[in-house]
Amino acid sequence: MRKNLLMVIPNLGLGGAQRAFHDHSVELSKYYNITEAVFDLDLENLYPSGNPVKSLQVGGGGGPVQKVRNFFRRVSQLKLLKKRLRTDICISHLEGADYVNLLSKGKEKIILLIQGSKTHDRNISGFTGWLRKDVLMPMLYKRADRIVCVSRDIIPEMVNDYGVDARKLSAINNSFEVESVWERAQEALPAAMQAVYDSAPILVTSGRLAIQKNQAPLLDIFAELQKVQPAKLVFIGDGELRSELTQYARALGLRVYEAWTDAELTPEYDVYFVGLQHNPFQYIRPATAFVFPSAWEGFPLALGEAMTCGVPVVSTDCPTGPREMLAPESVTPTQPIRTAEWAEYGVLMPMLTDATTRTTDQQVWVDTLRNLLQDKGRCRQLGQAARQRSNDFTHENTFRRWQKLIDEVLAE
Repeated sequence: MRKNLLMVIPNLGLGGAQRAFHDHSVELSKYYNITEAVFDLDLENLYPSGNPVKSLQVGGGGGPVQKVRNFFRRVSQLKLLKKRLRTDICISHLEGADYVNLLSKGKEKIILLIQGSKTHDRNISGFTGWLRKDVLMPMLYKRADRIVCVSRDIIPEMVNDYGVDARKLSAINNSFEVESVWERAQEALPAAMQAVYDSAPILVTSGRLAIQKNQAPLLDIFAELQKVQPAKLVFIGDGELRSELTQYARALGLRVYEAWTDAELTPEYDVYFVGLQHNPFQYIRPATAFVFPSAWEGFPLALGEAMTCGVPVVSTDCPTGPREMLAPESVTPTQPIRTAEWAEYGVLMPMLTDATTRTTDQQVWVDTLRNLLQDKGRCRQLGQAARQRSNDFTHENTFRRWQKLIDEVLAE
């Protein structure tokens, strides 16, 4: 008899966690009866899986008292839903869902999926950040039957910073639709965009325009690179920092194209903000290199998909994920790297978050990108290696491990 698996996430909006949630729902439905649960349905389901979706019908917002009230209503509603569905195991995605999952625990088993670094997440700050890091996570996370981290380097955080028993922890990387991404990457660019790509070497980056992705220093680097190497920089994605980034680019003297304006798309610009794209891979595959300046990650989908597209990748050695993806046999350094590391499957670079070393670190980026753009042979070799490495992240490989873990937990 198939077991009943309930998956919980705060919302079904746009984001890497929601995409991973969709993949889990689709792939695990091959082995279990899957039901998805969300706190409310205020956002559109952009990644429908075809499995049933249940809303707890408890929104967010309001003052502190209302937020506390909503939190405990969610706990109560999820507890009722678990009973009604006769849930055997409940897997939560994202921290807010973790707390509700743990506090609503009955007879069912509980697995938490940690999608990113908690210790290095700069969005966890202030009083709320203290409450999360010093109270809620240390107190509640140890109650889970298992905790799955998307990167091996999150495991030490869970043990050392939050007191989780190492025996409850395991690492299962995110997976990518490798064949589908490669197929979609073959789609030709629109003619106007192809003219841009034909005009100069192209650096492309993909991701939410947000503090985590740390795109502002990339603009500094690109402005310096242009002084010694012709190139274009393409941003795929949108987010809360859109206006700040476009204004900063212009302040650096860069000519900026914005897809959300009426400007004509021509090769005359330096930086192209093309917004959200239904098929970002057609923009990534023909690029000269993919650049990834994140301040912290989990196991980044955007980086993995760029590797799948067969383009050379240049990424910060940020916590966590890029090193595991590009240099899997290497040991995570105890101190941030200060030079370029030409790894087996891509280039690991200094982070761009330390004000005391930023000028030197940015110059390392400029020199490395110039060398890469001028070396077609190395670009080709790194692109082929990245594509080969991406085959390790197929759904088949990943969810074989998930099925084994779930069955082990159910048998306990």
